[in-house]
Amino acid sequence: MDLTLYWFMFPVSILVAATAMLTGIGGAAYFVPIFWIIFPLLGPEYGIGDAQVIAVALFTEVFGFSSGFVGYYHKKLIDFKIGRAFFVYSVVAAVVGAIILIAGWIASAYLQLIYAVMMLFVAYLLYSGAEDTGTPLSTGDNSMPATAIGDEHRTVDNMGNIYSYRFHTPRGVGGSVLAFGGFLTGLVGVGIGEVTIPLLVRRYRIPVAVAAATSILVVIVTVMSASFAQFIGLMTADRGGVPWHLIMYTVPAVVIGGQIGPRLQGVIPARIVEKVIATLFVVIAIAFFILVFRALLGQ
Repeated sequence: MDLTLYWFMFPVSILVAATAMLTGIGGAAYFVPIFWIIFPLLGPEYGIGDAQVIAVALFTEVFGFSSGFVGYYHKKLIDFKIGRAFFVYSVVAAVVGAIILIAGWIASAYLQLIYAVMMLFVAYLLYSGAEDTGTPLSTGDNSMPATAIGDEHRTVDNMGNIYSYRFHTPRGVGGSVLAFGGFLTGLVGVGIGEVTIPLLVRRYRIPVAVAAATSILVVIVTVMSASFAQFIGLMTADRGGVPWHLIMYTVPAVVIGGQIGPRLQGVIPARIVEKVIATLFVVIAIAFFILVFRALLGQ
């Protein structure tokens, strides 16, 4: 095992984690294309198996988002009650997806096809943006939209800004979307972060600042559950083992990047970042479609 093989992933992972914190999109969405597309181009010694690709991407994401979680926790923007209501649906589904991945029941080409479709979906979400429904209220102001339903929630950040809104436990469509996002996270590494923000902002009308911070909590718990199941599978099944010589570079790097991202909030215009990343994801999706069609055609 060459411990210096993946040295370049240290600076790359710092950049990935910082970008993930800025966009709210899980780090796995950036790592998976690197592992699946770039690594094979570097040489056969860099390539890792499908299960390893997803497992390493999610395991690394846990540390990156945990670092970012600390930043948002200090800002006091996380609504833990909403977080618990969300990951109740996503965790079990994520573990099921992880088990299917480790078992190898879905061919690599189809996993990549699912991933490509998810990238287009994420690009659409980034291009369309999110409407901020939660301008901070002045201290003591209890006003809320007359049409709001559910229990009253109030979040006071470390600057004294008050966010007042209502929330009801996800049911029906909301719960199904969360479960589907969790399942895809366990299977291809993306999904839960991409459905959480739209649900919080557009369906439940949660202020964007609170939604972004709370989504970090949901992503961490869901991804941690999927990653734990995947690592058990890698260590017990014949799936190539855990590539620790890659993880030794990605994990400490995303911890650093996770602290840089929140500090850049407001420095770089959010819409510019989102449009650039959305364009990148479209390019990534096209690359995956090409790989899939070549594989299916036997070329």
